[in-house]
Amino acid sequence: MLELAPGEHATFGRGPADLVLPDPSISPSAGRIDAVDDYWMISNLSRSATYVVDNPDGGEFVRVPPGRVRAPIPFELARVRLPCDTTSFLVFAPEHLLLRPEVSRCGRESARPARLDVTAKYFLILVALCEPRLRDPLSTVIPTVPEIIIRLADLGLGRAAVNFHLDYLARVKLRVRTPDRPGRPDRQRAALVSMALGHDLVRTEHLALLETRGRPPS
Repeated sequence: MLELAPGEHATFGRGPADLVLPDPSISPSAGRIDAVDDYWMISNLSRSATYVVDNPDGGEFVRVPPGRVRAPIPFELARVRLPCDTTSFLVFAPEHLLLRPEVSRCGRESARPARLDVTAKYFLILVALCEPRLRDPLSTVIPTVPEIIIRLADLGLGRAAVNFHLDYLARVKLRVRTPDRPGRPDRQRAALVSMALGHDLVRTEHLALLETRGRPPS
């Protein structure tokens, strides 16, 4: 994984590049990612290939034609797809800036709560993860990835997709800390439940989003 601060950039391609994509159909220097304050830009350095940048949550996408330089990408979460069947990579962008951030009485900027899109797939996964505790505050059940897949079966998500969204929630949206504790493969999911319920990011009324779906885990 590469991390870029605002003003930094990374190249991608067959190599040599910061992100090496070992596919013979990809140019040695295929493109470049530039990090800005609250968004990012992509340059297509190919002479003939069009790249597609899509939002896995909302279905929106942007085409980046050959030679297009520093095309701005508005998605916080995006997948860059190159014109071959198996080559793509993910970009986690910074959260968007607010026009008027909340300021406390002492004049210091207060911590902003996580901004979650209740229409996004990741939010449905988070609600399904919190469902046992929402229905019974004394419950210690934390749904497994297979149980989430069954609960949200109408979305057609696989194990990789659910794990992807859980990782996005943990690292980008909620920024939970999951200390390394051997023998606790559910520690990330447990941390997400604790954060979401402790800060009222997921509430009982959100269970309505699951009413038309499968049965909750028992």
